Amino acid sequence: MTKKNQMHVTAEPGKQELFITREFEAPRELVFKAFSDPAILVQFLGPDNLKMKINHYDFKSGGSYRYTSTDEKGNEYSFNGAVHEVTAPERCIQTFEFEGMPERGHVSLDTSIFEVLPNNRTKLTIQSVFRSVADRDGIIKSGMEQGLSEGLNRLDVLLEKGF
Repeated sequence: MTKKNQMHVTAEPGKQELFITREFEAPRELVFKAFSDPAILVQFLGPDNLKMKINHYDFKSGGSYRYTSTDEKGNEYSFNGAVHEVTAPERCIQTFEFEGMPERGHVSLDTSIFEVLPNNRTKLTIQSVFRSVADRDGIIKSGMEQGLSEGLNRLDVLLEKGF
């Protein structure tokens, strides 16, 4: 069965960025709230096979966040970032870093745009800019696309229920 709103990832060869687009059958304010409220975010962030815990989530301009996902064997994977700008319900700009890298500094700058579509729908576009093409390619090879897609599919269910 094909899902109505598929996620699309675009990564041009040789460029340090990637674009993620996904549409939702919900108004922009509701989709934005899902990304800004840690009680909702924890329910859909990450792949299906990981349990998510929000360690800290200060979603405002100048804020920061950290969350940890745990697999079925108890292995933990932590991520953190700085929130540079929040313009509700249109846009947020933040950094993203996986803490499990051998060295620090493999950070992406992510700009998320929440666009109003006809019929009370929303289009989310995320531009992620990486330190290098190798960093960008590494995140793609890590399974990011599958994990993010699974999470956004869970968000569809939450939006359908009104959270």
